[in-house]
Order: sequence, then C-alpha cells, then structure tokens
Amino acid sequence: MISSSRFLPRVSGLALFLFLVVPAPSLVPARAADPAEIRIGYLHLAESKQQPISLLDEPTDDDGIAGARMAVEDNNGTGRFTNQHFSIEDMRLKPSDDAAAAAKSLIDKGILLIVVDLPPGMVLTAADAGRASGATLFDAGSSDDSLREEDCRANVIHTAPTRSMLADALAQYLAWKRWQRWLLVTGSHPQDALYADALKRAAKRFGSTIVEERIFKDTGGARRTDTGIVQTQRQMPVFTQNAPAYDVLVAADESNVFAGYLPYRTWDARPVAGSAGLVPTSWDPAHDSWGAVQMQNRFIKLAHRRMKAIDMQAWTAVRMIGEGATRTQSADPAKIVAYIKSPSFEIAAFKGQKLTLRDWNLQLRQPILLSDGRTVVSVSPQEGYLHQTSELDTLGYDRPETKCKLN
Repeated sequence: MISSSRFLPRVSGLALFLFLVVPAPSLVPARAADPAEIRIGYLHLAESKQQPISLLDEPTDDDGIAGARMAVEDNNGTGRFTNQHFSIEDMRLKPSDDAAAAAKSLIDKGILLIVVDLPPGMVLTAADAGRASGATLFDAGSSDDSLREEDCRANVIHTAPTRSMLADALAQYLAWKRWQRWLLVTGSHPQDALYADALKRAAKRFGSTIVEERIFKDTGGARRTDTGIVQTQRQMPVFTQNAPAYDVLVAADESNVFAGYLPYRTWDARPVAGSAGLVPTSWDPAHDSWGAVQMQNRFIKLAHRRMKAIDMQAWTAVRMIGEGATRTQSADPAKIVAYIKSPSFEIAAFKGQKLTLRDWNLQLRQPILLSDGRTVVSVSPQEGYLHQTSELDTLGYDRPETKCKLN
C-alpha cells in the first residue's frame, strides 16, 4: 500500500500554519467604512421657568433635552444598520444671552441641524443668524402662532403645537359635549392674552359663546404660605361669582399664576378647562394608547421621571432628523431637510396616525391630547370634523388662513 503522504509537498511548520489559519487576501472582508456622522445641536434656557402652582409640575434640569437624548438613542439603533451615527450637543443659554452668537457657535462646529426650546424672539434671532450658513432650526418649545404666520422662516420647522391648535382641540371637545357657553378668565401677562385670543378664535370657529371675560391680575406675593389654602378657598369663589349662566370656565394662564386654583373652588359647580382642569397638550405622562406605554417606560428608564410635552416635542424633532437621514441615506443636512419638507415625509409618534408637515408654514400636524392630569380624557380632532386634505388641519391655521410667506 502506497501512502498518499508521499505526494504532499514538503513545507515547514510555520508555512503550514499560515496556509491553514490565515485566509487569502481575497477572502478577508473589507473593513467597514466609518459611520456617517449626523450632529445635532440643542439650544435652551438654563434658568427654570416660573415656579408652578403644584409641586408635581416642578421643572427639572433635563426638561426637553432628555427627550432629545432618547431620540438620539433611537436614531442610533437604526443607524447601526445604515452606517450612520447621531450625536447631540447641549447648549444652555440665559435669557440675556445672544441667541445669534449661540447658533453661530454651533454652526462653526459644523452643526447645521439645531433643536431649540427658546422664547419666540430668540428663535427668530437664531434662525436669522443661521440662514446664510444653511442651518435649520426645529422649534420644539414655542407655541407662538406668529412664528408660523407673519414671522415665519423657511429654516424653522415646528414640532411644538401652536396656541391655535391647542385651543381648537379643546373647543372641538367642548362643542362635542355641548358645553358651549364659556366664562373666559385671562391672566394679566402678555402670553396669557395671546392664549385668550386663540381661545376666542376657537370659540367662534366651533360655535361656542363667551358669555363674559374676566381678568385675573397677578399681584405677586408668596404662593406657599401657611395661610395659602385658606386664602385661595376664600378668593376664588368670590372672583367667579355673579357670572352669567355658563357651562364651563375656560382659563388662559400661560404664566401659571391662578388657573391651578380654580377647579373645585368656583362659585358655581362648573368644570374648568384650558390652563387647568381639562388641558390640551401634545403629550401627557398618562398617555397609554397606540403603543405609548413602551415609549413611556423607555423614557422612565432613561430619565428616571415621567415624560412631559416638551420632552416629546424634542424627541419628535430629533426623530424627524433621523427619519430624514435614514430615508435619504445621507448625512448631508440639506438633503435631510429637503426630505422632511417633501410630500413623502411622515413620522410615527404614538398618537394613532402618522404625522406630516404643513408645507405652507412648516408646522407639524399632530393630534392633541386632552388631559385631566390623571388620564387622557379625549384626543382631538374629534370625530365629525372633516377636512379635504387632513382632519388634523381642523386644528390651527389652515392654508387659506395663513399669513406665512416662506422664502
């Protein structure tokens, strides 16, 4: 018998090891390219807003930015398959800071996609400062209608709902309940008056009547004193007595001065809505429909608190950027924004339907939740309010009404 080993070539031990273990060059997989970087900026005020009436509503240090960070995680989950990587740079401003300089500092770092939670004037300043560089702002914090109307900018996309959207959502539900006689109580600050104007517009639009308007003047003073409950219990019934017959008291109190004291303290046994009682909002910690529970649980795990409206609005802005990057397979901010502005864009946000962008003022269409602070009572638009394009366009300024001229 002849051994087959006679016919094998003689090789050294090292050569045989290399032949068996080391693959040929053609078999070595190519090194994956570094992921494309999509950098996002986040501009917001460092100082907390006015102290709320309820301890449950105290602001936290990471309001808004926590939602943006969770969206970055979500984007990177998809980015592992698309070879894209997302990051966010948090920049906090004081009310006296220059928003233009802050925007330019991000732009100088190559960041052209910027989420903002700023007052309206600072949003406009930052937007105008970034226009020449091709920067796009995502307004996650301001409900001011003028930013979408007479002061609209082609480089500002809005994920926060407007006052008119919130007011219309509430008015639709009150009309459905046939609570159409309103006692309107407005605070004495400018933003309160703007919300009151939106509520007046909504009342007229959906067939309600404001039987009387009253102004609650902010006189200052300490809110939390030993006699606070006693004083409030005496003050609110007197303030609301002798009103014409009404179905619901609607409060416009964006300054958070008085509305929280109205429920169960009015002279007449009537429900309260608007800035307290039944509140229209983009998101609520109690929202649990359409898969929202998993969203809520993930946020609690990340932030160790419940998700607020500003968190959801910031999350949506960053997710819009992620969706644009995924769909275009690009890290180019211009291509991402072009897709977001296109008719093809839509995004899921745990509200029962896809959200899209209004091309006439760059406002995100979205359902509005109506919350009593414990549960979501209803969601607007209400059934029966039809529209030729989208039922969501029954909330806020529609195309024929807009004053916006994008350029």
